This record gives sequence, C-alpha cells and structure tokens, in this order.
Amino acid sequence: MSDYPHQVSVPTRWKDNDVYGHVNNAVHYSLMDTAINEWMIGKAGFAPLDAPSIALCVESHCQYKAEVSFPDTIRLGLRIGKLGTSSVRWEIGMYRASDDALIAEGHFVHVFVDRETRRPVPIAEPMRTEMSKLAVTSG
Repeated sequence: MSDYPHQVSVPTRWKDNDVYGHVNNAVHYSLMDTAINEWMIGKAGFAPLDAPSIALCVESHCQYKAEVSFPDTIRLGLRIGKLGTSSVRWEIGMYRASDDALIAEGHFVHVFVDRETRRPVPIAEPMRTEMSKLAVTSG
C-alpha cells in the first residue's frame, strides 16, 4: 500500500455482493473511477461540471487477486504510472482493510479533451502539478 501516495477507504455495501456472495466485478471499476475523481476534485481542484476540459476514459483494466464481500472495507491506493501531455495512466491497488490482502490491481487511462470539441488538449495547471506528485514515472 505504501507504493500508492494517495489512499482512500470505502466500506462495501449490502448491494455490492452478487449472487455468488462476493463483491461483483463491476463494483471494482466503479471504485477505481470514484477514487480517481475524488482525487481530481478534492486534491487538484477539478470542476467536472464546468471545467473547459474533461477526462475521458479510453482504456481500463482490472486483475482480480482475491475475493471481498460485504461488510468488508476496501482500501484503494492511487498513483500515476505515466503522465503524458494530454493523457494519464492511473494505477490503482485495492486491499481488504481487515487483513491487507491485495484483492485487485487495475488501471484507467484518461485523455483530457476540450469539453465542446472533444479534441485532446494538454492537461491544465494546476492539475498537472498535482498529478506529478502521484507519478511514479513521467513521460
């Protein structure tokens, strides 16, 4: 978990469990997206409803390592694996809070685009400066 500069804990909900008795895979993606947007809004000052540029997900991946079930709490770690001119690769580790077991690792790639034209634009300041604090590599 120490490999991730930003961390957030999220309790699972009763409705997160599927018929097999564990948190459904779609919840993992939702939690990754939530951790990323929580960071962008809270730490980097992103205003999703009126910013001139927005982040579009162009790639996502999740590799499941262990099960997790309600009422477990999931700890999510967030870092940036690659910071480009208009794109960013977010990397997320998910851990069961009760025993620190790694339950999933994933990534999202966002491309920042102009809100109106949907054409790529450079990541704006101060977002870029804040992102660089999470970066494990730059490029």
